[in-house]
Amino acid sequence: MAFDFKKEYKEFYMPKNKPAIVNVPKANYIAVRGKGNPNEEGGAYQKAISVLYAVAYTLKMSYKTEYKIEGFFEYVVPPLEGFWWQDDVHGVDYANKDAFNWISVIRLPDFVTKENFDWAVETATKKKKLDCSAAEYLTIDEGLCVQIMHFGPFDDEPATVALMDDYVEQNGYVNDMSEERLHHEIYMSDARKVAPEKWKTVIRHPIRKA
Repeated sequence: MAFDFKKEYKEFYMPKNKPAIVNVPKANYIAVRGKGNPNEEGGAYQKAISVLYAVAYTLKMSYKTEYKIEGFFEYVVPPLEGFWWQDDVHGVDYANKDAFNWISVIRLPDFVTKENFDWAVETATKKKKLDCSAAEYLTIDEGLCVQIMHFGPFDDEPATVALMDDYVEQNGYVNDMSEERLHHEIYMSDARKVAPEKWKTVIRHPIRKA
């Protein structure tokens, strides 16, 4: 059986639909940064997603090539994730999607080194005829966070975030958003195949003791 991050780390990928506090360990990611409306057809965000998956699947299928990664084991590519913010906006203004800055990421297994990553970027660029140079090897240490499973469209997130904010306050914490610690979403549904009312999205916010 291929290793599945969603099943092995359920506390980070399958939270309940009520807030909970978690300590998220440091991990490595394929990342692409950009800005603009994620729904724009053929826009920067959709191009970024293509790059992420091109590199992710090149690494996943590397064992079928002559390039051998030390410590490799077969795994399921983890879900797409995103860190989101808007300049000079506290929280998120869902009505102004053009103002979004984002870092889109896919988690890497621990055995993937920067050297392996660079090989995958070069290989994906050649094989897929897609410029993958925007991809970067990014280490993120999220630490203490509050998270929840949000059901439904992204535009309905404010009500879910309000639940998180109340929970944080009641338990002696405060939100700790900064340039380094951002609004984080993990997409557990394929938005192309599932109706918006059935979308499942992990929402995660950084916190600290009040």
